[in-house]
Amino acid sequence: MNAPAHHIVPAAAGWQAQQRAARISTADLLASLGLSPADFPHGVMAAPDFPLSVPPHFRALMRPGDPRDPLLLQVLARGEEALPQPDRLTDPLAEADYRAAPGLLRKYRSRALLIASGACAIHCRYCFRRHYDYGEAMLTRSRAADAIAAIAADPAIDEVILSGGDPLSLPDERLTALVTALAMIPHVNTLRLHSRTLTTIPDRVTDGLLTLLGQTRLQTVIVTHSNHPAELSKAVERALGRLRRAGVTLLNQSVLLAGVNDDADILAAHSRRLFAIGVLPYYVHLADPVAGAAHFDVDEARARRIEAAMRSMLPGYLVPRFVREVPGRQSKTPLAELPTR
Repeated sequence: MNAPAHHIVPAAAGWQAQQRAARISTADLLASLGLSPADFPHGVMAAPDFPLSVPPHFRALMRPGDPRDPLLLQVLARGEEALPQPDRLTDPLAEADYRAAPGLLRKYRSRALLIASGACAIHCRYCFRRHYDYGEAMLTRSRAADAIAAIAADPAIDEVILSGGDPLSLPDERLTALVTALAMIPHVNTLRLHSRTLTTIPDRVTDGLLTLLGQTRLQTVIVTHSNHPAELSKAVERALGRLRRAGVTLLNQSVLLAGVNDDADILAAHSRRLFAIGVLPYYVHLADPVAGAAHFDVDEARARRIEAAMRSMLPGYLVPRFVREVPGRQSKTPLAELPTR
């Protein structure tokens, strides 16, 4: 599908220009697709507190005139966000309890997580960190030394996870400085990056990023975030192929979202497409109880049926693990281990 002209940012402008171009108003997003607020049962939010951010590449993959487009539904601030939502949380995973240093979370004994950036190219409406206080908890330049020192002081840590926001919102220079510092810690062997940027701004795979990840002594894993096969364009395929050839292991995690991908056929097609472009399906997360996102919830009984159907449709290595993150537990909890409701 050819993108309308206003969707296009010249490739020569670079990935950072595309990231800046992601900010868009609700009105402009709808107008670009030939839609209006009346096309949605509860309308839309004209100026939500969690602003829209949708990279041009991702917008160009949406179907004009379709208010049920699965990519649009992930990023549009629909009126459901303003409806009463009992028992919803601004910190659904109780992450404030795990801050070991500014920018450093310690949930698990052998892994440390760095909130490397507060920026993300795309604002997913179901994001569990949509209310996160990045000013207090983000890894800034001035705080990096303390976080690195805390990791260096604990020999139990063998893997460091870069999260955010999105760590790939950082320029190559800052990312290089951070990865170089981590690689100097002898007991750290694995670097993991969790990123939505690769499937929304594939041009983020620069020569500098490939050089960094291809030359570090750390075994590098990137967990991409894609929820629907329509997100996996040819440009995404090419970008991920470059990373794979640089020696990066590629996994994918999804979130189970009502009206977007809560269907076994869609998720099976997604797994097949991921595998075709060299990515292994890793997790399907049940949505966290974050305030403003209740309309994405899929009940656990339906999730179990979807998972069972996928097991009948796919080889085991293409069936991602259906999980929920339960605060206080030492790992993700498989759906099968959750109490039946």
